[in-house]
Amino acid sequence: MRVDKYLWCVRYFKTRSIATNACRTGKVKIQGDNVKPSREVYPGDQVQVRKNQVDYVLEVLDIPESRLGAKLVDIYRKDITPKENLEKLELLKYSKDYYRKKGTGRPTKKDRRDLDDFVEED
Repeated sequence: MRVDKYLWCVRYFKTRSIATNACRTGKVKIQGDNVKPSREVYPGDQVQVRKNQVDYVLEVLDIPESRLGAKLVDIYRKDITPKENLEKLELLKYSKDYYRKKGTGRPTKKDRRDLDDFVEED
């Protein structure tokens, strides 16, 4: 099965065209090598996907026939993403809530200083 179709089937991407674009832009790797969307995926392959500034790592267990329900995804892939990468996802969610709500207008000088202080702490 093609890697773009596999990532769509196991629900890493909402549409197959988004999965194809991710492959073309170098956000998908198999065994550490950038791949084209037409690259075949086999059981035992290790696929790395960069999505929302987080590097997900998954192992292909089996090839599905078609797109799966969310409850069946774990039959066909094993998520071996390091915990550090998942912590980045939590920090991104927190930082979006921390700073500004959408539609509140331009940031003030105080907002900018607060953001600079938040970034310098890391």
